[in-house]
Amino acid sequence: MSGLPYRPCAGVMLVNKDGKVFVGQRMDSTLEAWQMPQGGIDPGEDALTAAIRELSEETGVTADNVALIAEAPGEFLYDLPEDMIGKVWKGKWRGQRQRWFLFRFLGEDGDVDIATPHQEFRAWRWSDPADLPAMIVPFKRRLYEDVLTAFRPHLAADETG
Repeated sequence: MSGLPYRPCAGVMLVNKDGKVFVGQRMDSTLEAWQMPQGGIDPGEDALTAAIRELSEETGVTADNVALIAEAPGEFLYDLPEDMIGKVWKGKWRGQRQRWFLFRFLGEDGDVDIATPHQEFRAWRWSDPADLPAMIVPFKRRLYEDVLTAFRPHLAADETG
């Protein structure tokens, strides 16, 4: 495996009032793959700030339209497939180490606008949390299973109240 470091990132599981999770279909992928908002943590930026910034940059959803429910304990790692190492992210990273945050979406669907200045998604929808691992690119499937495991108690509690 590569001796390259992992890229520090933040991820967001955004849940609406029906318990569905926001997923977007990436612009740069030919695969039928959907993912939750995520992105790099800038130097000097904390993970929560990065998560809120990435959410806004990728979905148009602003901080006043979300409420933090939980932060997953620790970091989640994934490695890029061998054929992608050295080709993405200017060849600087072997994969990502991510901090994940669960947010309640307080707005309406009209508050979502993926046509942002640095658009990353060509389409979006609300999906059942259990469907997420099957929707992501295969090399991130385990990470999504781990994120779901971390947030499942909060999702179950949130459904009843």
